[in-house]
Amino acid sequence: MRKPTVDYSGFKLSKLRDPKFSHLLLLLGWPGYFVMYFLTENLIPREKCHVIHSFLDDLIPFCEGFVVWYVFWYVLIVISLGYFMFYNVESFKKLQTYIIITQVVAMAVYIIYPSCQNLRPDEFARENVFTFVVNLLYSFDTSTGVCPSLHVAYSIGIASVWLREKGVSKWWKAFVVFAVIMICLSTMFIKQHSAVDFFAAIPVCILAEAIVYGKWWKEKFTHRHVT
Repeated sequence: MRKPTVDYSGFKLSKLRDPKFSHLLLLLGWPGYFVMYFLTENLIPREKCHVIHSFLDDLIPFCEGFVVWYVFWYVLIVISLGYFMFYNVESFKKLQTYIIITQVVAMAVYIIYPSCQNLRPDEFARENVFTFVVNLLYSFDTSTGVCPSLHVAYSIGIASVWLREKGVSKWWKAFVVFAVIMICLSTMFIKQHSAVDFFAAIPVCILAEAIVYGKWWKEKFTHRHVT
């Protein structure tokens, strides 16, 4: 079994500033995000939100089975950050930085241009475990603050970091790409997001990609030009 590159057995909160553990400070972006999420969800009234809609939304049917992939997003975040935290600190830093950038940009947009959607079905055509989970999601994740979609932004960031990771199989990378595609589709098929939210997340990802991997892209294109 592969040996972790960082030994956390001696970790204490008092050692967070120790160079060995300082990368964990990036996780503070999560409580900051949750605070902002709570504020934007509860302090911005729905009547102040702009309704997001596209003709594509009318062509995409509600399909409760996609909730499996929507929920898998949470699992993929934990798996990715957990793996990199133990086996590649630099990749951990890049992924968490990528996430923080998308969080900050999205929250700024939610405040400057509050958004909402009216795509959720009034009732489900059938009752099953999938519709139960969808209804549960609807109950705690409101239909406001939707554009751009962080489900999409995080997922693209996760794929970006994994595809550059050495020491993992091509099968895993292929699965991550497939999972990210399905997660992005799930946001629209369970009517949690408009297609507009998906496309709006792309420039946010490009910004994060440029900040996190700008040097990598510069070297790649410079090398290609020289050769």
